[in-house]
Amino acid sequence: MTQSPPSPPVRFSDEEVDRYARQLVLSEIGGPGQQALKRARVLIVGLGGVGAPAALYLAAAGVGTLGLIDHDRVALSNLQRQIIFTTADADRPKVEAGAEHLAALNPHVAIEPFVERLTSDNARSVIERFDVVLDGTDDFDTRFAVNATCAGAGVPLVSGALGRWNGQVGVFTGRPCYQCLVPEAPPEAETCARVGVVGALAGVIGAMAALETIKLITGAGEPLAGRLMLYDGLAGTSRVAKVAADPACPICSDQAKARRSNAT
Repeated sequence: MTQSPPSPPVRFSDEEVDRYARQLVLSEIGGPGQQALKRARVLIVGLGGVGAPAALYLAAAGVGTLGLIDHDRVALSNLQRQIIFTTADADRPKVEAGAEHLAALNPHVAIEPFVERLTSDNARSVIERFDVVLDGTDDFDTRFAVNATCAGAGVPLVSGALGRWNGQVGVFTGRPCYQCLVPEAPPEAETCARVGVVGALAGVIGAMAALETIKLITGAGEPLAGRLMLYDGLAGTSRVAKVAADPACPICSDQAKARRSNAT
């Protein structure tokens, strides 16, 4: 089998070497890992409680291209946890304000904005342009569309969610997929608007999601692939559970893959 040629080396300016100095000295990242970060293209779905802090950390880490997709505008109620925004951003499109702040944080990162809602209709045309997807939305229709597209396109998915005092982060790289974990939308799905959320929890879960994305890109450590980290902010505890593959999953089961193959 013919192997793909190695990626050409990425050049860093003296300013970039200084900027990423604390990562370059890590044996698990070093020069090759930092080059992988600069080549990487990451899509953040939803610039909310999870996506906002994750975007800041990924930009600061030197991810070369960040895609931001969100149809919403900044509200004052967002500022308690979506720390990428300021009071002056109120009523601005989240993607527009977020892109501006990320560019100010790290001008070496290219931002690709999508001021729209991600749906099953546009998911593939957007997602297939990226190497990793980070989903922080609280809408199950969007989550299912993201998962189905990532599974079909072979794009790793980092999923983060939170509410009240609890949060979770998982990584899905094939089978099991997110829909094995959540087969269908709960009839009374909780959202931050309905049940509330402590602001600092968003920072914890967003940072964890960013960390898992960095691990996927650089090959450092062991990503949470097929596993779910559950964090209890009130108790100050966390645990990791294995996600079982659903043999009847409509997205990643052998039958589902066969149906997709026959359809094409």
